[in-house]
Amino acid sequence: MVRTGRAGALAPGRALGSGRASALERRASSTGHAELMAPIELTEIPIDATAHMATGLEELDRVLGGGFVAGSTTLLAGDPGIGKSTLLLQAAGAIAETGRKVLYATGEEALEQIRIRASRLGVKGDRVFMAGTGDALDIADHIAALNPAVVIVDSIQTATHPDLDSPAGTVSQIRDCAAFLSAVARGSHTALVLSGHVTKDGNIAGPRVLEHQVDAVLQMTGESGGMLRMLHGVKNRFGPTDEIGVFEMREEGLAGISDPSHVFIQQRSKAVSGSAVALVVEGTRSLAVEVQALATASSLVSPRRVANGVEMSRVHLICAVLAKHMRLPVSNHDLVISVTGGLDIKEPAADLAIALAIVSSMMDRPVNDTVAVAGEIGLSGELRSIPRADRRVSEAGRLGFASCMIPEAAGDAGNVRSVKVVRPTNIAEAVRFTLADSDASVGEKSVPKARSSR
Repeated sequence: MVRTGRAGALAPGRALGSGRASALERRASSTGHAELMAPIELTEIPIDATAHMATGLEELDRVLGGGFVAGSTTLLAGDPGIGKSTLLLQAAGAIAETGRKVLYATGEEALEQIRIRASRLGVKGDRVFMAGTGDALDIADHIAALNPAVVIVDSIQTATHPDLDSPAGTVSQIRDCAAFLSAVARGSHTALVLSGHVTKDGNIAGPRVLEHQVDAVLQMTGESGGMLRMLHGVKNRFGPTDEIGVFEMREEGLAGISDPSHVFIQQRSKAVSGSAVALVVEGTRSLAVEVQALATASSLVSPRRVANGVEMSRVHLICAVLAKHMRLPVSNHDLVISVTGGLDIKEPAADLAIALAIVSSMMDRPVNDTVAVAGEIGLSGELRSIPRADRRVSEAGRLGFASCMIPEAAGDAGNVRSVKVVRPTNIAEAVRFTLADSDASVGEKSVPKARSSR
């Protein structure tokens, strides 16, 4: 295949590897300066070009806001072996079944390996074109020849441009290859998907500017050795950034889970101390997750604090509140906090569940297993308002909980007849309601009972 414009593909105003000159080059004057393009009125810009193209994978479409957008660039990041290539290959097969062409370029694996994986995943492969290369110019030539609807590059860390002397994976190669391929995708109206690795700290490998170059950033997480995978929308110019997709890794590939709450709490042991159910909201769905806490007497000068799935800063805040307002000796106890299922909870509405799990473990009294809770804890021990209280109460009723505890200031909780809504104003009231016989053991202050309603 004959390439045009190979030598200067990265230079502004010079030809791309696909042979299409840039707008600046086409408008270059005899003096070597480019003419300015006339501004266009906002109302004259067509919006149909940003329509989403469904991938056929419901959980992936949920996070993307409906699917890939033609001309956009999406970065899918995650630990090696987490399932990125599996998800992208499944998406490629599903998109191809709708009659669209998909180009899958890989610089990591042999094509025979991908063929074996495709057979295991049940991907037919019609209209899925494989290219065993990481050369950015080769990929651009294939895009020009095939005119695919979606291009997948696995991974951006293995992509190279021959005009750069640095090896694959360096900052310059990652940055410039991403910029070059994004420009080609925009010019050909193709949806570009880049797979990327993350560092030990969980950050996307490569220059930070890479996240600014792309239109959407998706991050896949999951417990090492576990079966669940979570897909988070970190950035999305064409959709929401607070949605979460939940998958289960099976022999036949990643399967979307339509009811994550049931999966998160199905193995919860009843009548066991140190466990509470939190109602959190991720995008358009409300989830019930189990928060576990283990408190043991410490012999260390600085007791250990371990948190999985929640921010350590929130744990420190909650411990300070419990020590001040509940008279709990948390300062001489090691604490381990964990959210089952590998979910990372960002919103403060999980504070109440974390606090109840800690109190339950320290007192060795189980939290009432018929209660699901949600509430943010303030520094004075008060329970602060949380958004979407009605969604949380509705989810508690759907899962069969008898009571749902939300702050007094949470606002309208809807009308779910099967659930008793309990509205405490502070952490002491919440503990008094959820832990049996806790009156004489927790705190020295007399606190009123939490208000409840149907």
